[in-house]
Amino acid sequence: MFKNRFLAAFVLFLLPAFAIALPTFESVKNNYQASDSWLLARDGQVLQQIRINHQIRRLQWTPIEDVSPALLQALLYSEDKRFYEHAGVDWQAITATSWRNLWQKKTRGASTLTMQLAGILDEENRNSKRNILQKTTQIAQALQLDNQWKKDEILEAYLNQVSFRGELQGVAAMSFGLFNKAPSALNARDAAIAAVLIRAPNANTAKVTERACVLLKQMQQAQFCAALDGYVSLKLQGPFEITLQNQAPHLARKLIDSANQKVKTSVDADLQRFATQQLRANLMQLEYQNVQDGAVIVLDNKTGQALTWVGSSGSLSSAPDVDSVTAPRQAGSTLKPFLYGVAIQKKALTAASILDDSPVRIATPSGYYVPQNYDKHFVGPVTTRFALASSLNVPAVRTLLNVGGDQFYAALQTFGFSTMTESADYYGYSLALGAADVRLLDLTNAYRALANGGLWQAITFTNSKSQPLKQTYLKPAASFIVSDILADNTARYLTFGLDSTLHTPYWTAVKTGTSKDMRDNWCIGYSGQYTVGVWVGNAGGEPMHDVSGVTGAAPIWRAVMDKLHAGNRFQPKLPATVEARQIRYMPDLEPARRELFIAGTGQNVIVANQHTAQLISHTKLINNKSSAQKQTLARIAYPGEGTIIALDPEIPVLQQKIVFKTNQQQVNNRYQWRLNGANFNQAAWQPGLGRHRLELLNDRHQVIDTIHFEIRGAFLKVSTKPPSH
Repeated sequence: MFKNRFLAAFVLFLLPAFAIALPTFESVKNNYQASDSWLLARDGQVLQQIRINHQIRRLQWTPIEDVSPALLQALLYSEDKRFYEHAGVDWQAITATSWRNLWQKKTRGASTLTMQLAGILDEENRNSKRNILQKTTQIAQALQLDNQWKKDEILEAYLNQVSFRGELQGVAAMSFGLFNKAPSALNARDAAIAAVLIRAPNANTAKVTERACVLLKQMQQAQFCAALDGYVSLKLQGPFEITLQNQAPHLARKLIDSANQKVKTSVDADLQRFATQQLRANLMQLEYQNVQDGAVIVLDNKTGQALTWVGSSGSLSSAPDVDSVTAPRQAGSTLKPFLYGVAIQKKALTAASILDDSPVRIATPSGYYVPQNYDKHFVGPVTTRFALASSLNVPAVRTLLNVGGDQFYAALQTFGFSTMTESADYYGYSLALGAADVRLLDLTNAYRALANGGLWQAITFTNSKSQPLKQTYLKPAASFIVSDILADNTARYLTFGLDSTLHTPYWTAVKTGTSKDMRDNWCIGYSGQYTVGVWVGNAGGEPMHDVSGVTGAAPIWRAVMDKLHAGNRFQPKLPATVEARQIRYMPDLEPARRELFIAGTGQNVIVANQHTAQLISHTKLINNKSSAQKQTLARIAYPGEGTIIALDPEIPVLQQKIVFKTNQQQVNNRYQWRLNGANFNQAAWQPGLGRHRLELLNDRHQVIDTIHFEIRGAFLKVSTKPPSH
């Protein structure tokens, strides 16, 4: 050992011309460029890995302590047995090799690991065949390296930069590319194969197997030689695919623009995985209704940080690369809260005002505009609270006429809708019903502004300082009243009933929306802490089949909200600019109740004008007659609305039938069934998997009742039509 050190010092003394300024270990490590980049969650977990450099494949720098001891052992046996004994150059090996090369045609080098590393660091001559001068320089550099670096630093730098096979460079890329393991998990068999590849990266399977077996015997691991040829063949056949983290691809493409980046975001990794799972699970439930895509975003109300960014349904989508968080889609009814908010802010309406939900024709330059409600029915006189919460269309259009299209459009601009670039006249009266294209990102952040009392703030994707707040058109009072309406489950019952997915056991304000021809549906809502936005549809714009916001997007919204609010008991506090009053109507359109008003606009008694009073009386008469008729009309008794029927796999398929029932007898004489649009006369049906629509028709072939139900099971083919009779 002393002799080697003395010889090394002597050579360095004799070769000062060859000595150069070598980089430090830290500079080599810091300048290391991976071929990939990484998107990190707020806690440092890897959300997404993206390959940027397609010339070579290098992953993150691997510390020596994270490398398998078996690989270190195999490397030293194969390349440099006296690594810890020499001073960078193994003079004993050089002498022996030089003597052998005099008498043998096949020459072999005696480069130590330190010399090889010096060659790797010498970028100018890295790939050229070395002459005597270059070899001498390499020896001098190796001696310098050993003098300036620690042995483990030399090993670590070498393993992270040496080429193994094909494009795989460095121990991490080799380990994941060949064996789908972390470097710390390589066993003796893996390590022997890897060590052999350093010397002969392009060797065939037979040669690698032969050399690896020799190396395994030197390592006293001969048992791994059994069936080694099959294992080597399997691992070297390529292509060398590396499994990547793939949880936020769309956000990664937004934030990453070069190789070797590590971008830390505000995304919660656990919530991101959960939202993705819920989106995919609900879309799979809707697979027979032509739904493929969806998106979910969760915002922190206080900071504006994005806690999830799920841009698509992944493999369920026909266009998984489309980021539906930022893709413009038709807004549907999701703009109504802002419309009513503007009317309340202007004091043109209060939450207690009486509106008219009856047929209307509005003359436009291109003809008459005739808005319809979602269910094609009209309520008659209805209050602002119930019109908004139950998402009635005609009252919204009448409110737009009251407010003015220009005023509403200008107000929307203050909420950051970046895709609304046309004029108010371009959208016309249909703007009240969401004819404009919006992004889920913008829409969710606009609802977050409602949650924050009308204060808008740009979204951030990192843990950086929050952006400045801006006041929207809606002040805290109007925003609070709109939020209170969106949180009112009783006011929602006209359209959604009292037990819908939107009814949470904790305080939330929520709105659904469905665009024309069911091409998009939305569910956007907020609590005191979070705003959650969900879009469901098809990236290509194809219409869905009988999918509304409450069946498509709302279950996903609810699942995410439930996860965020376990044990939450938040209740918003009444702002000083809002007053609460006990009100009643004359005539009694609705029962007496507590209502909210902008301070100074409150009323205790709301008196309808003569025309509205007549409408109220007329509507009551119609409703009473309708109730009497409902008592005599047949209704579907089985299956019930939303019934899920599970088929028994142990009973023969042909013996399982469903009998449709009504609440009256003699159905076949007076009524007729229609299933999924096809008529049939018998009530016993051979079931088929999927969701179904069952209708009961009277003797005039008019639909008098409709329900939806689902058949589940694993052994039947889908049948959406009844048998022909």
